[in-house]
Amino acid sequence: MTAGRGTAAPVPVLCGLGSYLPPTRVPNEDVARVLGVTDDWIHQRTGIRARRRADPGTATVEMAVEAGARALKSQGHGQVDAVLLATTTPDRVTPSCAPEVASRLGLTGVAALDLNAACSGFVYALSVAAGYIATGTAERVLVIGAETLSAVTNPEDRNTALVFGDGAGAAVLRAGHPDEPGAFGPFVLGSDGTGVDLVGTPLGGSRTRYAYPDGQSAPYLRMDGRQVFRNAVERMGGAIRHAADKAGWDLPSVDRIATHQANARISQALATSLAVPQERWLTNIEHVGNTSAASVPLLLDHSVGNGSLTPGARLVIAAFGAGLTWGATTVVWPETAPGE
Repeated sequence: MTAGRGTAAPVPVLCGLGSYLPPTRVPNEDVARVLGVTDDWIHQRTGIRARRRADPGTATVEMAVEAGARALKSQGHGQVDAVLLATTTPDRVTPSCAPEVASRLGLTGVAALDLNAACSGFVYALSVAAGYIATGTAERVLVIGAETLSAVTNPEDRNTALVFGDGAGAAVLRAGHPDEPGAFGPFVLGSDGTGVDLVGTPLGGSRTRYAYPDGQSAPYLRMDGRQVFRNAVERMGGAIRHAADKAGWDLPSVDRIATHQANARISQALATSLAVPQERWLTNIEHVGNTSAASVPLLLDHSVGNGSLTPGARLVIAAFGAGLTWGATTVVWPETAPGE
């Protein structure tokens, strides 16, 4: 389906969903022993009981392939025209991971690229896929969020070791009509580079290159938790309102809200500020922690699996991440086949 003169451009419609978590489960007790705290101390501050960790030899590409294969199975066949991989933890600085992921999925020759918008990456990648579809560049796009955050997390840092985990989630989008179930509504995207130092890995790029002359520096993720919390509530709250408004929805009519799973307290603060009952907010952070760009697709797949997200539900999706970046969109949830 391509856009022609006098016809409306096609929109992205969700037609496949899948996810993957590495088998190694890291309960709070293991983290707490290193940090000198307790399971309850971590849970009260984050809402997390456990997170997953990739084993040695498993990196972002492997997890992306697993999630992507399940999403392709969910759509009923293995063909797409493009692969977009949202990640902040690629296997290497260059080349990007997406071409290798595509090849391992039997998709050699399709367009493939990585996208880094931190925890907002999956929502940003959905918007890029929407552009491919609207312009006729692709009929179907596989969008993956995958992270191996254990590779950049300092196990002795209370600001990060508590929350981050590994995993991957994926969705397939096809060209369709805006009135179909599964059609994504308008996208709301934003950034604020003045917050660049609030969360990120400062070493390893062209500005601050890998070098450890004092034996102390390392390419670990760093985060100002208080400022990230404040910005996440403000930015995601505004994006949720804006996306619902652009879709012609008022917030009381929204059935479910799926936000990046950064911290349970952020979701609670959003629910209060937006006056949307807590029971409408999808959550899986207790079992997987913060998986950055993988967070939203993991949440969607898990919510379908446990029955908390059902066909016909009006859903707002929102994310916030380093950069600072944020984004949101809407969708009336379609029938989705399991990708297992």
